[in-house]
Amino acid sequence: MPAPLDHIDCWIFDLDNTLYPPSAKLFDLIDARMGAFIMRLLNVDAVEARRVQKQYFHDHGTTMAGLMRHHNVDPETFLVDVHDIALDRLTVDARLRAGLARLPGRRLIFTNADADYSARVLEARGIADLFDGICDIRITRYTPKPDPAAYAAMVAHLEIDPAKSLFVEDMARNLTPAKALGMTTVWLDNGSESGHRDHLPDQVDFHVNDIADWLDSLPLPWGIS
Repeated sequence: MPAPLDHIDCWIFDLDNTLYPPSAKLFDLIDARMGAFIMRLLNVDAVEARRVQKQYFHDHGTTMAGLMRHHNVDPETFLVDVHDIALDRLTVDARLRAGLARLPGRRLIFTNADADYSARVLEARGIADLFDGICDIRITRYTPKPDPAAYAAMVAHLEIDPAKSLFVEDMARNLTPAKALGMTTVWLDNGSESGHRDHLPDQVDFHVNDIADWLDSLPLPWGIS
């Protein structure tokens, strides 16, 4: 593989809205469960619950982090509740699978979700067997991206060399800490909610719109053209 990717031996992927498209609207289901959780917790209506949910997401990286900080919410109770959704909106993507399978080295997941939910998503997409490890929100002790502490935990848990690693993420702000560690960064600009937030072009090595297209565009023998 020619420069600048000939040094990469670890390919790290975000999960939600990265390994499946935002058009699947899986997060609509999670959003609804988050809203209902906050309504019960704070005894507020749906409008106020939505405001709290999105404010915490923007301010703390995840809604859960804000609820933990301001309301002492038990993270496990929250994770189990909001991820109790059907995954029938997801389908197997043979082209994505083939592109991932061509990558040399280890394929890994770094997500603000939990490993149980992540495993279900990967299975629904038909790619679970392609991944060699996962760093989830439990491994980071419930500290979410983009907190640098989450990245330090990921590096240690997955035993990666950041200088030889590439990170694909739909949230531009989550690439900045990865770049600071020396990772090669790929922004999957695919229309995710707040995907452009805190976008710093100099922190993005590759700006792509479709993950399968990008995988197919990689130089032979990994690309198809």
